[in-house]
Amino acid sequence: MRFPYLTVLVLLPAAGALALGLMVRASRLVVELVGLAVALATLGLAVAVAVLLHAGAGGYQFVSDHAWAQSLGISWFVGVDGISVFLVVLAGVLFPIALAGARARENARAFVAWMLLLEAACIGTFISLDLILFFLFFELTLVPAYFLISGWGFTRRAYAAVKFFVYTFLGSAFLLVGILVLAFLHQSQRGVLTFSLPALEHTHLTGSTGVLLFLAFTAAFAVKAPLFPFHTWSPDAYTEAPTGGSMVLSGVLAKLGTYGIIRFDLNLFPQAAKTLAPLLLTLAVIGILYGALVASAQSDLKRLVAYSSLAQMGFITLGVVAGSKIAMVGAVLLMFNHGVITAGFFLLIGFLERRRGTATIADLTGLQGPAPVLAALFTVVMLASIGLPGLSGFVSEYLILIGTFATHAWWGVAATFGVVLAALYLLWVYQRVFHGRATGENAQVVDATTSERWVMVPVVVLVVVLGVFPKPVLDRISPSVQQLISHVAPAGVSK
Repeated sequence: MRFPYLTVLVLLPAAGALALGLMVRASRLVVELVGLAVALATLGLAVAVAVLLHAGAGGYQFVSDHAWAQSLGISWFVGVDGISVFLVVLAGVLFPIALAGARARENARAFVAWMLLLEAACIGTFISLDLILFFLFFELTLVPAYFLISGWGFTRRAYAAVKFFVYTFLGSAFLLVGILVLAFLHQSQRGVLTFSLPALEHTHLTGSTGVLLFLAFTAAFAVKAPLFPFHTWSPDAYTEAPTGGSMVLSGVLAKLGTYGIIRFDLNLFPQAAKTLAPLLLTLAVIGILYGALVASAQSDLKRLVAYSSLAQMGFITLGVVAGSKIAMVGAVLLMFNHGVITAGFFLLIGFLERRRGTATIADLTGLQGPAPVLAALFTVVMLASIGLPGLSGFVSEYLILIGTFATHAWWGVAATFGVVLAALYLLWVYQRVFHGRATGENAQVVDATTSERWVMVPVVVLVVVLGVFPKPVLDRISPSVQQLISHVAPAGVSK
């Protein structure tokens, strides 16, 4: 019997969360060390899965399929391919960084426990191949995320937490209805009630039914991502969440939405995906340009990154629905790269906020003088987000734009303006925060400590290595993307 890698990947952080919940008398140091150890063990297991994944195969690997509620057609059916495995690794990377670099101000035991439960739910979502199992994990992410925002957030944390919960919960209601309708349609055609993704792919759908189900699924995914115009909860949630919460909300939870579009929308409703592609491409481009323009007008660093993230999610959506293998490979890679980059942004902003008590741009100036290492780290992350050649953001955005030009040239041209705008507002904010002469409290800002530098090392290494040598990752993503493109698009479109 093979080792159940994926099952353990879910159970390990979940068990860690449970253990911390029972450690009522443990000191803060013990709690944080236990949480970090569990998160690092999860990372090690996730990396092992990525390394052991057969690079030339496009299908699901490390599959576990066990009947759970057999009479209801529900099973513990999990597996990964080249698309999902790096999202599992992304969760494995970001949670220990968040736990080490963005510790809770108070009640560390509850904070770390909620973080580990959130990690278990995210990984469970990425590996689920049973639609009910996917839905359960997808919804479970709401609970720890809500408590992280409301319990450890800033001034308007209660408002932001409720808005986040209501928006995502309402979107998920459409997803549940869509899942049930699809399963019952399959049962009426095949005589078997199942929620298995490979089985449901063979359900015959009329054009209008497929479009309606596609929209029901996408309603939940668009809110979770978030995609324009379903994004209005995200600036509040990202701004009011604690630093660790902002890191995982933008870095990992947002990818649940775009992953859902790839894994379920495209596999289950290929004809509807092609029918609605122009609509999604248009919304993606609007999101890119709108996010960039609104980011330019922000006075708070966290809100600026939130709107910058909206623009990046637009790029990911563009690559997913462009109908091109190159563009979709770029979109999957950008999901990983954006997760690392935006988490790095929020972590650095958290360092600044800890020193100055504010993330308001007007209150920060000339920090490059007293804090040159913090400025250098911010520069690396900023340039990666802009898409500087040699850093990770360039590779993924380049693939998306090249692939989109091949299939939908005008949308690709419009999206290119988003790259230009990103360079303008990010360079402008860097100039305002780090250039000039530091006075008053800004002149007293302490540079990055040794521990802070070590926490940022994985971010910088990933940004540089994936910018210079992304081939091992691309080799694992490409076969799964090719298989999906062949399923969705006519042979002549998979460029």
